[in-house]
Amino acid sequence: MSSPVAPQRAVVRSAARVVVKVGSSSLTNPGGGLDPERVDALVDALGGRLAAKVEIVLVSSGAIATGIGPLGIRRRPRDLATQQAAASVGQGILLAHYTGAFARYDRTVGQVLLTAEDVTRRAHYRNAQRTLYRLLELGVVPIVNENDTVATDEIRFGDNDRLAALVAHLVHADLLVLLSDVDGLYDGPPSRTGSQLIAEVRGQADLQGVTVRGTGSGVGLGGMVTKVEAARIATSAGVPVVLTSAANAAAALAGDPVGTLFHPTGERRGTRMLWLAHATDARGRLHLDPGAVEAVVRRRLSLLPAGITAVDGSFVAGDPVDLVDEKGHAVARGLVNFDATELPDLLGRSTRDLAKELGPAYEREVVHRDDLVILRR
Repeated sequence: MSSPVAPQRAVVRSAARVVVKVGSSSLTNPGGGLDPERVDALVDALGGRLAAKVEIVLVSSGAIATGIGPLGIRRRPRDLATQQAAASVGQGILLAHYTGAFARYDRTVGQVLLTAEDVTRRAHYRNAQRTLYRLLELGVVPIVNENDTVATDEIRFGDNDRLAALVAHLVHADLLVLLSDVDGLYDGPPSRTGSQLIAEVRGQADLQGVTVRGTGSGVGLGGMVTKVEAARIATSAGVPVVLTSAANAAAALAGDPVGTLFHPTGERRGTRMLWLAHATDARGRLHLDPGAVEAVVRRRLSLLPAGITAVDGSFVAGDPVDLVDEKGHAVARGLVNFDATELPDLLGRSTRDLAKELGPAYEREVVHRDDLVILRR
């Protein structure tokens, strides 16, 4: 018999579109290799909500861990090339198991592989959003993962917890459920006597004094640190989050008071800007004078060459760069309109003068305000 549904979990029960993230350790054996029984158990938990007409997007880790066995590798490889090889082998095996498991509920699955670059460049992110929306309209369960086979160190999300938080915002989900091998957030190591489960988090104050350490397994990257960060990203954009173990998936999705519920702390905002802030690593830095900082941060204006004092890094037009103040603190991130090699000759000059000397192509912003997000200090 299930436990009584607490009033605060009404937000879970009423969710019409849910993003569920599951980690490698919840799908694979300790030494690597997919565990079909764990896959079936997860799909059974999701099947109950699908029957209730809830739309589900599944963000699933496990491709690399699944590919380790067939390649004869004992532990998760450290080098990127071998990780990509394992992902290439494992992704097909993982999707085949999901296909068979969801077929028991008369559901088709669709694979969606993303890199950070896919969803920060405007045309790419809109295409990813359209694809996910159309899959849901057709009754398909999207299976999302980072595209490990082609992602480089510079364009990786780094962990699927963060990816799941961003996907939840991308598809305008009503709820994000993070599943792992830990049944919730504790105020100390779960194995330590006296550690208490934190049932609800309404803001940063509820995390004061909480010791959060990485708990990643030998085959996965995610730990409690990444899950709390993912919850912060999602809730700051208006999406509630439930963090619990894969064993509690059915109860969590039904609204039972299991795990930890993170309440929204902010409102929904521009999807692409959320991705720009949280899914990218800056390829360089533009140093701003005080006037430019004021214009960008306070007045939310575009960045012009006249306000830039120096340029660091190697980047090309369209890459993300950090905008830093006189003390070197990053105050914003944006997509730059010039290559790093072009900018030094433009610094401190007005766009009108540049246009007269170099042509109309130079009468434009270095970073347009529509491609710029202010960073939290």
